[in-house]
Amino acid sequence: MVLQKNTKAPDFSLPSTAGLIFRLSENFKGKAALIFFYPKDQTKGCTQEVCSFRDNFQTFKSLDIPIVGISRDSIASHQEFKQMHRLPFELLSDEDGSVCKQYKALMPLIKIPKRITYLLNSAHEIIAVHEGLFDGPGHVKTMMEEVKGLEN
Repeated sequence: MVLQKNTKAPDFSLPSTAGLIFRLSENFKGKAALIFFYPKDQTKGCTQEVCSFRDNFQTFKSLDIPIVGISRDSIASHQEFKQMHRLPFELLSDEDGSVCKQYKALMPLIKIPKRITYLLNSAHEIIAVHEGLFDGPGHVKTMMEEVKGLEN
């Protein structure tokens, strides 16, 4: 089960493709944010998902909603994936799976991240969630609808 709407998103620190340690409470302080968890770099579904976020990045940016992607892949893998697909957002490495676990985004037994997307408000409360392992582009579509609702 995913984290529920209207609950506070857990704070975390993870290494990023920018070569820095990303901390939710510091890097996105006072900002709405979109955090998506995905299973694995360079796989078909994950590539479709990240490229869909890339292709719709300007919509989120225009609303001052930064995006980060999280999986258990290494920073080296993330950097290659980011460069190959020209991703305009950071990827974070959760190699031990601890943040995935906090966000209920870790498949039991096989310990691979689930495909879950969280939209947070500026207080980092969860305002929307989308879960669907085989629906990468659907995550983007759902979040686009959610952020358009925020504009009104």
